[in-house]
Amino acid sequence: MVWVWVSVGSNIERERHVRAALDDLRARFGPLRVSPVYETPAEGFEGDPFYNLVAGFDTSLAPEALHPALRAIEDAHGRQRGAEKFSSRTLDIDALTYGDAVTDAGGKHLPRDEITRYAFVLKPLADVAGEQLHPELGRSFGELWEAYRRAHPVALREVAWPPA
Repeated sequence: MVWVWVSVGSNIERERHVRAALDDLRARFGPLRVSPVYETPAEGFEGDPFYNLVAGFDTSLAPEALHPALRAIEDAHGRQRGAEKFSSRTLDIDALTYGDAVTDAGGKHLPRDEITRYAFVLKPLADVAGEQLHPELGRSFGELWEAYRRAHPVALREVAWPPA
């Protein structure tokens, strides 16, 4: 078994889709460790704000099987895929880390570079895995968050979860 961290985001019926994603991840992988949920503005395009969080779980799936399993959850909730990388979406689930592996297995580089590029990924990851070391950089996610926060304006608002 390998511990995996994934990012979860939605800006279309976001409460419903985030709940559904967490339910589906639990059903597929078992118990989850879940970060706080943050509301963040759309990045790279004009759109409604997102709900973003990070969830972790154990899996026996290899990376090349994990990516399609996450994609199937997205698809089950109406994810539309198009040519535009930055667009509104019902659900976006991306593997961030796969244990301490550094790999391109499955066609996606792990750990994902989004960890250090976006506050909406790094902050929730630092919340739940602040002491864990980034597999390539050798610095903890908490240290990376503090450096990011000092260097960039951050527009994150923690959301009460689960919603009433």
